[in-house]
Amino acid sequence: MLQLSKSLHMRKLVSQSDSYEICRQITAKYAKTFYLGTLLMPEQKRRAIWAIYAWCRRTDELVDGPQSTLTTPETLDQWEQHLESLFAGQPIDNPDVALVDTLQRFPMDIEPFRDMIAGQRMDLYRRRYENFSELYLYCYRVAGTVGLMSCAVLGLNSYSQTPWSQPLDTKNPTEEAIALGIACQLTNILRDVGEDARRGRIYLPLEELALFNYKETDLFNNVVDSRWRELMRFQIQRARKYYVQAERGITALSGDSRWPVWAALMLYQRILDAIESNDYDVFSKRAFVPKPKKLLYLPVAWLRAQVL
Repeated sequence: MLQLSKSLHMRKLVSQSDSYEICRQITAKYAKTFYLGTLLMPEQKRRAIWAIYAWCRRTDELVDGPQSTLTTPETLDQWEQHLESLFAGQPIDNPDVALVDTLQRFPMDIEPFRDMIAGQRMDLYRRRYENFSELYLYCYRVAGTVGLMSCAVLGLNSYSQTPWSQPLDTKNPTEEAIALGIACQLTNILRDVGEDARRGRIYLPLEELALFNYKETDLFNNVVDSRWRELMRFQIQRARKYYVQAERGITALSGDSRWPVWAALMLYQRILDAIESNDYDVFSKRAFVPKPKKLLYLPVAWLRAQVL
């Protein structure tokens, strides 16, 4: 791997601006709702978020992409070495150029990146989760970590030293950032139940399927009945609790980050509404928010960013 990395590193890579454009295209293609939120950020911040997302997407592709059948634990070991090169300031592939620049502009800890790779390791050998504690760990690793990565870019607010702002002066929205990642991942899981089942994967905790007397065979047969609806209501309620927790941390973010984060949170949460509108049929109908409807939420998100 090291020899391969050196040979890759020696080939000419694209410019920083071209690398950021590659990352923008990856974000726009694979995360349409998230991408819309980033467009509300100042240029330097949005470009940094694109660079982070592109790395996360490439990491996810190792176990969920077209070549995922070739991925082994050794592949992920090599990807972790690749990561260490980036934190050492040495880009290997074209999208890396943007991330190396981002890490210099917005210094951040390598641990959340390593944790995300650990989440991909879970996908290599796990296709079931017995309870929510196990699922929570997975959600933290593959999505909560994104919240931690983003904090350095989003920045914190600077409040005046007044008695009523004192509690917020020392507030660090780390838990809320993780909660937003958890909420989004739970939303992904609920939206993609059918797609995951076709790949033999069940991310809903087996204990909770049993609680509603809904069996694995029912899921693989795409059964939508009263048991399934009650199970989905339970799951959606949990996801919404994490969105509520995440909302509490937005006030602590810098002024130019609050609107895009509110927008991303509100738009992603609407996917849960779409699941409900589809009568919880996530097997034959894909839950999504139409673009005109997304645009209607932007002024509401802006207002919340000003007053909450």
